[in-house]
Amino acid sequence: MLKKRIIPCLDVKDGRVVKGVNFVNLTDVGDPVDAARAYYEAGCDELVFLDITATHEERDTTVEMVRQVADQVFIPFTVGGGIRSVEDMNRMLKAGADKVAVNSSAIANPQLIKDCAEKFGNQCVVVAIDGRQEEDGSWHVYVAGGRKDTGINLIDWAKEAVALGAGEIFLTSMDKDGTKSGFDLGMLNAVAAVVDVPIIVSGGAGNNEHMVEVFQKTPATGALAASIYHFGEITIGQTKQAMQAAEIEVRL
Repeated sequence: MLKKRIIPCLDVKDGRVVKGVNFVNLTDVGDPVDAARAYYEAGCDELVFLDITATHEERDTTVEMVRQVADQVFIPFTVGGGIRSVEDMNRMLKAGADKVAVNSSAIANPQLIKDCAEKFGNQCVVVAIDGRQEEDGSWHVYVAGGRKDTGINLIDWAKEAVALGAGEIFLTSMDKDGTKSGFDLGMLNAVAAVVDVPIIVSGGAGNNEHMVEVFQKTPATGALAASIYHFGEITIGQTKQAMQAAEIEVRL
C-alpha cells in the first residue's frame, strides 16, 4: 500500500508566504525558501507552492524561488500559479520543480493539460481545482484565486481533467479553507469516485484528528495543511505519530 503523504502548502504573494481564511484576509508568514527548508527538516513528504497573485512580471521571481528551494530540499515539490503555457511549465520544471499545477488556465484552455502531459508526462501535471458547494448541493469550480464562479460542475471537470492527462488532482474546498473545521470529506469522496489518479486534499485541517480522519474515511493519497504547521500549533512529526497510532501507512 502506498504511504500517505503530509504536504505543507506555501501560498506565496510578492515573494512571501501568506495565509488567509476562505482565500482572503492574508497574513505574512515568512520567507518561502526558509519555510521550505524548515518543513523538509521537519519530515514532510512533499511541498506545494502556490503563487496566488501570479502575473507575467512576477514569473522570474517564482522561477528563482523554485531554483533556491530545489537546492535545499530533496523531496518532491509542486509549483502552481499563473502557469499558462507549455513553456511556463517547462521553465518551472527546469528550475527544479517536480510537478506543476494548472488551475484557471486549464479551465480557459483544457488542451493545455493534454499538451503538457504529452510533453512532460502525466506524472508532472497536477490539475488544481478550487470548489465551493452551491445551494443545490452540487459543487462548482472557482477560478481567479477563488473570486470567480465558472458555473462548471466540479465532478465533471475532475473527470475531464484526468481524461486529458492530469496525473494528480489537487482539490481545495473554499468553504473549508483556513477554517480548521476538518476537510470536506463529501466533496473529496465524490471526486474520488470518478477519477483513478492520486488526490491531494486541501482546506480545513485544524488538528491531527482531521489528518487521520481524511485518510480513514476517503481514498486521499495526500493531505495538505498550512495554518496548523505555519503557526506551530502542531508538528509534522506529531501528525505522523497520530497516523501511525491509527494504523495508517506513513513515512516516519
